Amino acid sequence: MKRNYIVILVLSMIFTSCKDNELFEHEMYKNMVALISSDYHNTFEEIVPLTGEEVIGYIAASSGGTHAPNNDIVIGLEEDQTPLDLYNWSLFDADENLYAKLLPKDKYEIVEYKIQIKAGERTGRTMVKLHPDGLSPDSTYFIGLKATDISGVEINEKKNTILYQVLIENNYASQATNSIYAMTGLADEMVSAGNKKLFPLTQNSVRVIAGTETFESKVKDIEETAIILEINDDNTVSIKPYKDIKVTQLDGDPNYPNTFTVEESFGRTFNVFLLSYEYTLDGVTRIMKERLEMQVNQ
Repeated sequence: MKRNYIVILVLSMIFTSCKDNELFEHEMYKNMVALISSDYHNTFEEIVPLTGEEVIGYIAASSGGTHAPNNDIVIGLEEDQTPLDLYNWSLFDADENLYAKLLPKDKYEIVEYKIQIKAGERTGRTMVKLHPDGLSPDSTYFIGLKATDISGVEINEKKNTILYQVLIENNYASQATNSIYAMTGLADEMVSAGNKKLFPLTQNSVRVIAGTETFESKVKDIEETAIILEINDDNTVSIKPYKDIKVTQLDGDPNYPNTFTVEESFGRTFNVFLLSYEYTLDGVTRIMKERLEMQVNQ
């Protein structure tokens, strides 16, 4: 009788072990799908050059599991504002002035609202046609999307949404990095130095705060103190008001000839603006002659 108990116990252990192995292998081999994004609120950054033309980007998904899928996997995509609402509330609470925005509908086209991962492959993607010109460098823009099951595939619940962020840049400044230029020069004939941040506007123009004025991120302050630097085909620079400020370009100074150049020094590359202008704020006119310089990667 004792021998029978032992046989039953052994068989029971073998059966349980086989079942555990089966479950373990199932977990290892199953192809769970996730949208490719960072762990920071499931965001994905697409840095988009301002060219005046359409720019192509991609939204991608990946398949987990020990091996690539044996059959094609297809997931659907639908636009969803919920991830953006959670992002804004988590970062800024009720301060709506700081909220990120949905990318305007006329600034993008998703070619197909689905992603296919082909058999034997790990990733798939769908195309996004972007029209970034006219976007504000002061705003954060996202396309909010959610993955949906249309082919019986299991989707990772933690990675089933994506905030697809569009960041604009040109050859002189970028939203993706702090485009901080070192400033040296003369303010009303007095030696001046500091740092200035440039913001991309179009393919060949940037925005910067005039003279030695303090940068404030509020729209009203930007409109009152900012100027536009427009880089022409011959690398001369035209200085214009951004909104309300009065500014006049001063030409003829050989040290500050209103030009843009790319300079090489000891193996490093720099963007350099040499500017001369006068501007009026609150009835006071100031003359500014400045060199703006920032190291760039080539």
